[in-house]
Amino acid sequence: MTKHISVMPDKAIELLDVKEDGIYVDGTLGRGGHSRLILEKLKKGKLYCFDLDEEAIEESKELLKEYDNVVFIHDNYMNMKNYVDQVDGILLDLGVSSPQFDEAERGFSYRYDGPLDMRMNKEDELSAYDVVNRYSEERLADVLWEYGEEKFARKIAKKIVENRPIESTLKLVEVIKSALPNKVLSKKGHPAKQSFQAIRIEVNHELNSLKTFLEEMDGILKVNGRVVIITFHSLEDKLVKRHFKKLTSVEDDKRIALRPEQVKEADYVLLNHGDKPDEAEIAKNTRAKSAIIRGVKKVHGKVS
Repeated sequence: MTKHISVMPDKAIELLDVKEDGIYVDGTLGRGGHSRLILEKLKKGKLYCFDLDEEAIEESKELLKEYDNVVFIHDNYMNMKNYVDQVDGILLDLGVSSPQFDEAERGFSYRYDGPLDMRMNKEDELSAYDVVNRYSEERLADVLWEYGEEKFARKIAKKIVENRPIESTLKLVEVIKSALPNKVLSKKGHPAKQSFQAIRIEVNHELNSLKTFLEEMDGILKVNGRVVIITFHSLEDKLVKRHFKKLTSVEDDKRIALRPEQVKEADYVLLNHGDKPDEAEIAKNTRAKSAIIRGVKKVHGKVS
């Protein structure tokens, strides 16, 4: 079992402000690190844990077996509204867990040789193999550009199509490298990182899941409830930042003078402006380097 280190655990729990009798959701269970911290603060409350990865759920059940107020759900967090209603807090720790990266057979890593898989949910039909070997050159280039922000998306897609079939992660790395100029290959950081990220996001519908959740979170959250989200790349963070700004802003008609009682108040307030892990945490867990945590609190709205 590969150990997974939760990112910014103290800050996440601080922003979530767990009440001992509250109802909470960990939308991305992983190996239960954040869930354990939430459960330690709950007395009469309950925690619902979602994950697409059945292995993660089984391992977390063992790690959290001392608690009887936790419910495990094998589903995408974007379907949260089908299982819970009126909760006090929701935590999302987006991205891939260390065990998924470090197990070569899962196909997430560009450092280990394994099959082109990348499915968080092994029951899903679409795999990295399908994206790499069956997408048209144009569609593949769009994926690499949109989800990986890869400047050489067109050249990489062309090389991939020319070298099909590609069946392993390291073969894909080799093909990606062959499409890149020496000035890129000589830079710090792995040259296949952005392409692998893009393919993984496509396989697991990660941005669509986040968009769906953001659109529906208000209907799930109680007044005074909180949503805390940890992102690991700019595309996710832009979505969260933009939506949180929308929730905490009010558009008044500037053409008329409003009396104090007519001034609208936003339904949400920001809990922070985007915090990053400190140097000490990054030294212990290099995968935390790109993380950003944001939170909002619902202060107005329909009380059921």
